[in-house]
Amino acid sequence: MSSPTKKIILFDGVCNLCNGAIQFIIKRDTQNVFLFTPLQSETGKKLLEERRIDPKNMDSIILIEPNVAYYVKSDAALEIVKYLNTPWRFISIFKALPMGFRNFVYDFIAKNRYRWFGKEDHCMIPTPELKTKFLD
Repeated sequence: MSSPTKKIILFDGVCNLCNGAIQFIIKRDTQNVFLFTPLQSETGKKLLEERRIDPKNMDSIILIEPNVAYYVKSDAALEIVKYLNTPWRFISIFKALPMGFRNFVYDFIAKNRYRWFGKEDHCMIPTPELKTKFLD
C-alpha cells in the first residue's frame, strides 16, 4: 500500500479547512516525509479499521507512523509540523501545553470547521503533479 518509511496523514476530504491544511503541508514538506489519504477513502477506512478507530467518532486529522504509532487531534498536528521546513517546525513547542487544553481548542475548531470554512460534496482530487503523494 505505501512505503513503511512515509508518514501517512488522514484528513477529512470534504472539509475546506482540512484541504487547505493539506495544501499547506504539501508545500512545506521539503523532505517528502508524508503521504495523504482522506478519511472517507477506502484506504483511509482500512487504516482506521486496522487501528480500531471508529470513523463515526473520529473528528480529527490523524498521523500514522507505520510500525511505530499514530497520533490524533493536537498531537497529530504538532507531530506533523515537526517535519515541515523552518519556521513552521517551531510550532511544535506548543506540545508543552497540557493535552487537555490543546484538544479543547482543537475540538472547538473541528466542531465549527464546516460552518466557518465550508465543505465540498466530494473529496478533493489531487492534481497530476500531486498524485504520487496520495494513497487513493
